[in-house]
This record gives sequence, structure tokens and C-alpha cells, in this order.
Amino acid sequence: MTNSNTRTTVCGVLRRTTLATAVLAALGGSQLAIAQAQDNDVDATLLEEVVVTAQRREQTLQEVPMSISAFTGEDLEYLQADNLDSLQGAVPNLNLVQGRGSSSSANVFIRGVGQPDALQTFDPAVGIYVDDVYMSRIQGALFKLNDIERIEVLRGPQGTLYGKNTPGGAIRLITRTPGDEFEAEAGVVYGDYDRWQFSGYLSGPVSENFAMSLSVLNDTRDGFVTDPADGRKYNDEDTQSARLKALWDVSDDVDIIFSADYTHEDTALTLGRAEAPLISVDLATGGSVIRHVPSPGEWNFETRTSLGDAGGQDVEHWGGSMTVNWDLDDAFSFRSITAYRDLVADLYIDIDATELELGDVFVGIDQDQFSQEFQLLGDNGGNVNWVAGLYYLNESVPSHQEAYADDFLVFGGLPISFLRTIDDDLETTSYAVFGQVDWAFAANWNLGLGLRYTKEEKDYARSTSTFSDLLGNADPAFAFTDGDSWSDWTPTVTLDYMLNEDVHFYGRLAKGFKSGGFNGRANSAADVSTFDPETVWTAEIGAKTTMMDGRLQANYALFSSQYDDFQARVSIGDGVDFRFPVLNAAELDIKGAEFELSWLLTDALQLFGQVGYLDTEYGAGGFTGSDGVADSPAFAPEWTGRAGAVWTIDLAGGHSFNLGADANYRDAMWLSVENVEPLQEDSYWLTNAFVTWNHADGHWQVMAGVKNIADEVYKVEGQEFRSVGNIMTAYYGDPQTWNLSLNYRY
Repeated sequence: MTNSNTRTTVCGVLRRTTLATAVLAALGGSQLAIAQAQDNDVDATLLEEVVVTAQRREQTLQEVPMSISAFTGEDLEYLQADNLDSLQGAVPNLNLVQGRGSSSSANVFIRGVGQPDALQTFDPAVGIYVDDVYMSRIQGALFKLNDIERIEVLRGPQGTLYGKNTPGGAIRLITRTPGDEFEAEAGVVYGDYDRWQFSGYLSGPVSENFAMSLSVLNDTRDGFVTDPADGRKYNDEDTQSARLKALWDVSDDVDIIFSADYTHEDTALTLGRAEAPLISVDLATGGSVIRHVPSPGEWNFETRTSLGDAGGQDVEHWGGSMTVNWDLDDAFSFRSITAYRDLVADLYIDIDATELELGDVFVGIDQDQFSQEFQLLGDNGGNVNWVAGLYYLNESVPSHQEAYADDFLVFGGLPISFLRTIDDDLETTSYAVFGQVDWAFAANWNLGLGLRYTKEEKDYARSTSTFSDLLGNADPAFAFTDGDSWSDWTPTVTLDYMLNEDVHFYGRLAKGFKSGGFNGRANSAADVSTFDPETVWTAEIGAKTTMMDGRLQANYALFSSQYDDFQARVSIGDGVDFRFPVLNAAELDIKGAEFELSWLLTDALQLFGQVGYLDTEYGAGGFTGSDGVADSPAFAPEWTGRAGAVWTIDLAGGHSFNLGADANYRDAMWLSVENVEPLQEDSYWLTNAFVTWNHADGHWQVMAGVKNIADEVYKVEGQEFRSVGNIMTAYYGDPQTWNLSLNYRY
């Protein structure tokens, strides 16, 4: 029975990787696995490359002519990675954090390109794929990593090889596919905040040509944030997930992979901290009344909320896919990926993060999407490889929203009730044809040419009503419909040169595209607008090198991006006249560099490091927010870095210990498109450590880990709605946490 996701080695021989070697790969973040030779003829520690399929065929990372990081399932385990945002700090120039006010959304920026707004009228700028199925929403994208074979993070525009056109990059989650050997795993984790996680995995053949696997997860934890008045806990964890996967070898030439997954998350509110004084507007005097003043100093993870009894966040995310792989002959193969996804989210969000009812909202989403991708892949048996594809996506996102603000308006000191309801619906249809040819035109030289045509059509309808005792009854509903379409050609050109088997140079020029949309916060005719697409041109040169007889690998990249028509939501107004227009705000000029290093100093000690540098600024004319002050790009720290070491200690009887520690640095950055001082995070360091005991037979493992050892208090996200009560709310990263785990693998 074949497995399309099987890992192979550089020399073509598959060796079993020990737990100790997985640790070295994991914390290194340099995509190296350390394999111990198992036969009597070889007694040496070898560096072994991880094989990826970023270009739709198996290649080692050192062969792929682009910036890419990859992590196996073992790597993620030793990164203490539970959610997708655990990759934060492990990839140069990647900013990946939990979305503001949400327990399940992902805010992703790669090289300064991203989209932090979860509103359905914005598309992600970084594509997240699960088994090559594109996820249309950042809501629900903060996936659990309990059944992952490999994650690939591709930096820079993607489109000539992938279903959806994404200007920032792509994150590919490849889940494990069952094979012809029986596998069983079970694990339990206990940690502070009364964290309990139970997981299991079963995989094996059902018949001669049919195999199935089942993975399950239950993860719960008390909240990090406490209401000091009643002791309630917020920012907690309560997730259950399952995945059923099957591989059917129909014939020697055809196999079909079926996959179905389900995730349910039911948590309390996700609260941040009000970073600026909050105000009410007195309509009798036209002045403002201060209602809340933040406590000075570092946040102690305590706050109050007006939504304590209203509810938390309930998210159901499920879907299924069928992938057909058909080898037509020795030169041609065909692949079909058919998928359906459904996301139902009932979300309460206290935007002002206090006991006041200034910015409290309910957002109910019922999203579904259907996608179909066809690929035809071929080679001439020698110097040419190519892929051609067709892609179709249809997405529907109806939602119902309510905004509560009884503390926002007063008249002579008397409160005025305020409720706004919104019902809207967005339907998107995306079509694309794409292809890429890689031609080894001379010894050690390769030229890659790719081209994609994308057309997207969107239809949007919105109706909004305001209820207030100032009005006596409901305002007449304001409603509008809009529709538009956008298209673009996006090419990719790559030239790479193998100086020798240890040194690989490449250059890459690529264009990315993200379609336009409509203002999903328009509550009056003045705010009805359509914004244009974003495009990004990125030029990159790089080198991938192996030195010191294979004991050291160092990869380098320099890049420059021209980012046009950046889509930004701004906040305008005072008093009751507040508006949230969406603008094609500016151009961005982005330059940067990346460096990744892994060094096997001795057979027992590995050192690793990585550095990312970003120079981002708005182009000609700059970008000024509603306050008229020139702004800088958000979520784009100038410097990021990571360094650490892993030490392996062999014990009697074949058992072993692994000791690892690393430190991550992140430079100062803005947390909102319109820069406001309360939503800026200063530079900070995070430190982590772990120790594992590995049984000689490879079945049992005990692990203890600590993250954020110094208990650093740091911001990761921000809500800026200054025109409503002066709301500027920051969301914080996790405090210090520890965990103990016991795992069994058969």
C-alpha cells in the first residue's frame, strides 16, 4: 500500500528517526532531522533533510528554490506546539498569533503582509491549507496540531502551484495518512491552570487495499484572566476534535484519500485590557465623561466584563475532502481535490474589555465553502517537470451581528440605550487556471516559469437597524446590496544554480493578488464603498548551504516587496457620528533578510539560530490615519530572532534524556493599522525549556516543559475603535505555563 505523504531520505534509504533526533530537528527550526544509522557498517550521526512537496513533487528543503520552513509531527511535539500559533518565533519574519477577542481565529503576517481583521468581507493575505484544502476564513483557523505529519511555511507570494492566490505566503498542514502497518498512540498532558489534554490515534489496514485512521483530542484548561469581582475565569480552553481518514488503493495506478474532520470549541470570553481611558458622550453638553481609567503598570491578567452571563464563544468547524491520485503513465499523473467546509460560530466579544457596555458585540456566522481543484502533472523523464491546474471555490458567509452600547451615550447624566443589529451575506466565487514549468536547461541550472489567471466575483447584501430610547423606536433599517468582480494575471519566475551538492543559489520574482471587497461596517450611505484588490511583487535571492562535512547547514535570503493598494479599516468621528470606512490606504515598500542555522557541534549537542529583518514603510505620500498623524505598518517588527541548544544524554540500557532550551526575541511593533501609542508593544524576549526521558524501545516517553519561563507580560494583538468611547484594547500572550506529558507509541 502506498502513501503519498511518505518521508524519504536524501540518499533514498528510509531510516527510523529516534525521539532524540526529532528533538534536534524541532528546536532547530532549520528543517533538519538527525538520523542515527542502525546497521553494523555505519556508526555515525548524519544530517538528514526533510522532504517536502511545496512544488507539488517530492524535494528536499535544500533543493526547493524559495524560502520555506518545515516541521514534522515530532518537531511540533518538542516545540510544545498545541495550536497553530505555536509556530510564532520558529519561522523568520512570521507573525502568527491568536486573533483579537477570539479563541479560534489566526492573525497571520509573513514578511509584513497579512490581514488581521476577521470580518468576512476581508480575505486572508496568507493562505492556510489543510491537506491542500484552502481555508477561506481566519476565524476557525487556529487549528489544533494533534494529527499532523508535516507543516510547511512558504514565504512570499504563492499562486502558480496552489489553489488560491495569496500575496503573503502559504501555511500547509499535512495530516497523517494511514498505511499498511498498524499504529497506535495515546497521550495525556497535565499542566498548570488545571490543563488536561487527552489524545489518541489508531491507524492500519482494514483489507489488502484499504486502510483507515482515527485521531481524537480533548483539551481543557482554566482561564488566564480573572474577574476580580466574582472570580470568573476567561481566556480558557475547551476543545474536542476528531479526524477520520482513509486510503483506498483502487489499483496499481489509482489511489483515493478520504478525510473528514470535526472540531468543537466552547469557551468563555477572550478578554484583553483597556489601554486608554474610556468615555461616554453627553448629548446635552456635547462633552465627554470619563468612565474608566486603566490601572497603571503591568497588567495582572485581571479585568471585568459586562458580558459575564451573556455567553462565550462556541465554534463548530467541520469538513470533508476526497483526493484522487491517478498515474496515467510514466510521464503523466492526474490529481483531483474535492472539498466541503462548514463553520458555525456564535461569538460574544467584549471589545472594550471592562464592566462598561461600550463595545460589546455578538457575531453569529454560518459559513460554508465548496472547492474543486484539478491538477495535471508531468515530466519528460529528464530535465522538465510541470504542473497545470484549474481551481474553483464557492463560499457563502451569512451572519447576524448585534452591538450593545448602553453606556456610550448619556443625556444630562442619564443613560441612553443603544442596540444595533446587522444582517449581511457575502457570496464569493473564485476561478483560476495556473501552471508552472521547471526546466533544467544546462548542467546545474534550472529555470522555473509559472503563470496564473484569477477571477473572483463577490455579491454582498447588508441590512442594519438601530434601537434606542433616544429615538423612541427602531430606526428604519438601512440596507444596500453591491456586487463586483476582479481579475489578474500573476507570474512567477525562478532561476536556480547548484554550485555543487552543498551550495544552492536561487533568485525568484513572484506576484501575488488578493481581490477587493465591500465595507462590512457600513451603517449609512456615506460608508457604502468598494475597495480595490491588493497586489504584491516580491523579488528574492537566496542561498542554501551545507558545510563541515554535513554537520552545519546555513540558509540565507534577501527580499524586496512592492505592496500596492493595502486594504485598511479606519475609525472616524466623535460623539454619535462614528464611521468605519475601508480604504486602499497606501503602498508599502518592504525589504528584508532571513538567516537560518543548524550546527551539530558534537554528536550530543546541537546549536541553532535564526534571524529575520524587516524594513517596512508606506510609499509615496505615506498613510495617515483619522488623527492626521503619519503611521507605520502594523505587525512588522524590525528584528526577530531565535537561538538555543539541545543536549542528548545516553543512559544505560539504551534509554536517553534530552535537555533543550531556546530564547526568542521580537522587536517593537504596532498592533493596529492606525498607530496609537497604547497599542504598541515594546521589544521582548521569551524563553522556553524542556526535558524528555525516552525509553529504549521507543514506545514510552515522559516530557516536562516550561514556556515563557520569565513570565513575560507582552501584547500580541489590538482593537482600535477610538470613535466609540475611545476604545483601545490590547490582547496579551500566555503567561508562564508548565506541563507534564506521558506518551505511548506502538
